[in-house]
Amino acid sequence: MPRASAKKITVDYICKDLEISRSTFYDWRTKGRAPKCTKLPNGELRIYLTDYENWLADREDAA
Repeated sequence: MPRASAKKITVDYICKDLEISRSTFYDWRTKGRAPKCTKLPNGELRIYLTDYENWLADREDAA
């Protein structure tokens, strides 16, 4: 079931938040290490804020 009302964030938002480059994000995505993304019809990516927050929490547990 789609989460139409859930807030979605951009790759730029994540890159600024983590202080990483876009190329680093896409490298992580290629390696399966980035948060789950949704591809829009125009090719841009969006990430549900809750997925990003959960992904960050998982990284904290691993540290």
